[in-house]
Amino acid sequence: MALISRKSFQLYSSSTPASRCALMTLSKRLDFVRGQRKPQDCSSVAMRMLCVKDKSQYTFCRKKHVQNIQMQPLSVTEAVHLCGDMRNCTKSNTVWMDEELFFKKLNNFCTSKEIFYFLSSLEVMSDIMASGALQKISEVEVDENGLKNPGLLENEVFRALCFQFEFESSKLSNRGLLNALQALIKLRIDPQSTLMTSLLSESEERLGRGQLTAENLCALGESLLELEGPSCATLEQIVNHMQERDIKSWSPREIVVVYKILQVTVREGKRCQNLLNRLNSVTLHTVSQLSPDFISVILNSLVVLRQTQAVPLVTALCKYSVKHVPYFTDHELANVLEAFLYFGQKVQMFTEALERHVPKSICTMHPQTVSKIMQYCCKKRILSKLIFDAVAEGFIYSADRLTTDQIAAYIIPFGTLNYLPPRASSLFRKLEAVLHTRLRHFQPHTLLNLLYSCVLIQRYPINFLPKIFSPYFLQKLQDTLPENLNVVVSAQPPGLNRVVMSQLTQLFLTVTLECPFYEGPKLLSKYQVKAFPMPQSSLDVHLFKRVKTGLLYLLKKRIYFASEVSTPYFYIVGKIALCVDGQNRFCAHSHNLLGEEAIKQRHLQLLGYEVVQIPFFEIESLQNTRKIADYLQKKIFPCTYGLSN
Repeated sequence: MALISRKSFQLYSSSTPASRCALMTLSKRLDFVRGQRKPQDCSSVAMRMLCVKDKSQYTFCRKKHVQNIQMQPLSVTEAVHLCGDMRNCTKSNTVWMDEELFFKKLNNFCTSKEIFYFLSSLEVMSDIMASGALQKISEVEVDENGLKNPGLLENEVFRALCFQFEFESSKLSNRGLLNALQALIKLRIDPQSTLMTSLLSESEERLGRGQLTAENLCALGESLLELEGPSCATLEQIVNHMQERDIKSWSPREIVVVYKILQVTVREGKRCQNLLNRLNSVTLHTVSQLSPDFISVILNSLVVLRQTQAVPLVTALCKYSVKHVPYFTDHELANVLEAFLYFGQKVQMFTEALERHVPKSICTMHPQTVSKIMQYCCKKRILSKLIFDAVAEGFIYSADRLTTDQIAAYIIPFGTLNYLPPRASSLFRKLEAVLHTRLRHFQPHTLLNLLYSCVLIQRYPINFLPKIFSPYFLQKLQDTLPENLNVVVSAQPPGLNRVVMSQLTQLFLTVTLECPFYEGPKLLSKYQVKAFPMPQSSLDVHLFKRVKTGLLYLLKKRIYFASEVSTPYFYIVGKIALCVDGQNRFCAHSHNLLGEEAIKQRHLQLLGYEVVQIPFFEIESLQNTRKIADYLQKKIFPCTYGLSN
């Protein structure tokens, strides 16, 4: 551990001739107290702070703007004393404070001014105390927009601390060195400055010599991620060292940092799967100790690293995320939702937590997070009226600030889950106004999905259909890949797959059947499908077979009914259309039919077919064929009486 002492805090220089001369004088006056030296982490160094009277520059980066701060010239008035052991360091003439008391006082300060005043009352402090002070300054003076008060870097106490860290970096403890590095990165100190170069160089040298503990490796990795990003070659070296360490005793923070490093260096995780397996196992036992941000980071890393085999860990993290929903930041909540989607998790209590949180937070929540919530509800078929009503209100008041993708993400789930909120008229008036002003900004497939979702709930985009059916737009659709499309060899153009053509056909059929007053362009036959595809996931095969068995029992002969009969209007039905609707055709835990099923039944009725719905929840409790046949007779022939003997 290094001890930093001061007689008077002044400013320092490292670039002018006068300052270089002063530093040479300083180096000659270093007085080593020789004794039994310990490894870096155990060594202690007492350092006298210097008076500075020369003029130079120190560079500070705030985001991409560089600010130059003028320094004063250096004149050495006192030697720097290095002590091999804290017990040999004379403190009789200096003001010394115990580390525990120091940090207790430090943690009570809320401004850098208070911290600097406190530090100026001390003459000696350890490097750990000094680096802790820098960290506290970074905590109170840095927010999401950067440094609140750039003027603090002109403070003589701050500069004196930086001076000692720069020129005594080799004598710092690992903890003092790496804590200072983290704090200065957060304060946006220029990475190319001599101060940062000195600290980074010393850190990497110790890494190469194998002197860093697991905690040190994590701290250095976190700093390099922040400073240089995933392209930093040293991160690979850190990962190699980590694979040799025992991770069972790692703290939650260290675990999180390792996940972050692996996320950017390994990606899919194949190369370091052994380390990941150990890490996943250890993390499983610490889930209850994890903070909201740690849970979010780990879940995000598991998604990026494609850890689909880590089911127990994912399940535990998703379960514990429930109680943290009110405390997640918007970005953290979006990461958690993405993990729920990727790993196929659906926790009812999590949905309930969202229902409590979203209505209260919708006005301040980031639109991208709202979009992710709606995507989660849509994919999981969760029709939460509390969430959807809140999102509808949010859209009415904030639609002008949304991107085109966010607009689609807000609205499409209403059509998919077949739900109109209480203020539906205001919602769709706002959508129409936005479309009128920003229609050309929408990507082709995004616009098609948006308008298709509207017709599912009987909101007809008549004013925009001429654009959809125009040859120009259809060509753009053909030339553009839909989102999340896996490209395969096909006779169809990649942008006009069967799903897209079905949407176009259903839009055309909607205006034909439900909007007879529409006189705009029609959809050319080459863009129409002959029959709408039936997603395998929506077909309940077991339920379908039970209904067919019941019909055979009722009608006696198979010739009286048929399945998958094509009509001239794209749907596959018989004259009496029995819609056998399994669980996947409804919203989750609900009897609310999905939008695609609702529009199908609506169109069949308009085409003159007698539509009889056979929902799963009415038939699942019937235990034998006779009961099913009896049920079918009441549904299909309600005017007859019972079965004939």
